[in-house]
Amino acid sequence: MTSRNPRDRDAPLPPTMGTGATVTRLPGTASRADTALPAGPGVPRRRTPRPAPGRGRVPVPEGFPVPAVLAPLARRMLTDAVRIAHWAGELAEVDKRGELLPDDARAAGRALAMTVGAAAKAWGQALLVGLVEPRDGGAAPGWRLHAWERDDEAVLRGWSALFDAWTLLAPVPPAALRGVFAVLAGQAVDQAPQLLSFLHLVDGPVAESELMELLRRGLDERRHGAGTGFATLSPVPHAASAVSAVRGTCREPQIDTPPAPSDIAAVLDWMLDGLAAVGAVVRSAEAAELSPLGHWAVRAKLEEICTVAQTAAGHIEQSALELLDACANYSPGPARAEYRAWVAARPVDRAVAELLEAARGDDALLRGLAFEALRVAGGTAEQGVRAAVDEAVLRPYALLWLAEQLDEGGVVPSDVLSAEDAAWLWVDTAAAVLDHGETELLVGHVEGASAGDPVRLFARARQSGHARAASVLTAVAGVHPDAAVARAARRSAFSVHRGGA
Repeated sequence: MTSRNPRDRDAPLPPTMGTGATVTRLPGTASRADTALPAGPGVPRRRTPRPAPGRGRVPVPEGFPVPAVLAPLARRMLTDAVRIAHWAGELAEVDKRGELLPDDARAAGRALAMTVGAAAKAWGQALLVGLVEPRDGGAAPGWRLHAWERDDEAVLRGWSALFDAWTLLAPVPPAALRGVFAVLAGQAVDQAPQLLSFLHLVDGPVAESELMELLRRGLDERRHGAGTGFATLSPVPHAASAVSAVRGTCREPQIDTPPAPSDIAAVLDWMLDGLAAVGAVVRSAEAAELSPLGHWAVRAKLEEICTVAQTAAGHIEQSALELLDACANYSPGPARAEYRAWVAARPVDRAVAELLEAARGDDALLRGLAFEALRVAGGTAEQGVRAAVDEAVLRPYALLWLAEQLDEGGVVPSDVLSAEDAAWLWVDTAAAVLDHGETELLVGHVEGASAGDPVRLFARARQSGHARAASVLTAVAGVHPDAAVARAARRSAFSVHRGGA
């Protein structure tokens, strides 16, 4: 069971494009009457998809803990992971799986008063949570470490990554149990969402005998379904890891007879130990119940499923380009709902890769919208966006996105972008205006970024190397009411055509 619970809600999209101290909105991201694009034949009208009857956001039950209550629980549980992430800082080398080298594990144990095993465990948690990240053969602090003390939802999303990986932390059974157990463990992981949902609904201790019966029924249904060609896909991303952990290199045998109760009990014990290891389940006196964090994780997954099912326009099966093209006509709230559902419906690394590929195209408007969708993906997209900094066509957008991940108070582009990057972004957003809006909007685009010196702005635009620089400057020259500004734009456009700087 996974959880992607983005930090942003259905609030209006923030202004993110611009140069200088003034931020200019990309066409189509205005959210209030004072910033909306003027109506007219040259501006595509936005339409809000009409929701189906009875559809809406699932309300949070009354009394359900808020992030400010849950985050301290996750922080306490991951104290050692945070300590070792701070201790490590920039590590020059880790092993190929991202784990500490033996000498570093011993050094961490001495410095933090831990056993070597505890240090290795804390480091593994830090990797899973995103407190540290493998980089260039070594490791470095992750963005979540910087946000750990001030961002409750970032803490919960980090913990949810640990929850997703519970199978990696479940103890491997003794060798004597690795026969039929190996197969049952892999099959039982697919039943974990049903067990967790049951615990969530009961909201109290449940006898392990009752959970064992529920697991037995699920395994029986799976066994009978296999003969009819019915296959159940596991929503647990680490199911394959669970199977490999207990199977080793053995080939999976086929089970044609019902498993023995002792085998089911052993598998259930293994599952509950794994879920308890990540803080999702509390075990006591032959019973188990969800912890507050476990209830939050299950609730978040149910909301995610409902979000995917309730999107009004239904673009989750489309490509990233089709999604962005459709959302260009939506107002910010419905567009954000579509982005969230689209990202939730596929593995996050694939979603990020598709959005970045769409952003590499020739349409500047879709490029801006792709990064709005990546904002919905949140910190899980950081690795892909960070790699995009090396690409000229994506660099300004990626730099702003990364800055926003670390600063919730609002990012001023001039504090993040160099003059060259800001000029490139100005041309790119102007190209979006030129292609999708009224050319008269270019006047405001100039005023918003020139800080009273349009000649300097045009000079930087012509030096930006953007393929659309000449056409944008020519368009500005054709619509600007100030003759001097129009002449300056025309001269810069002519200089681009002649290859001048």
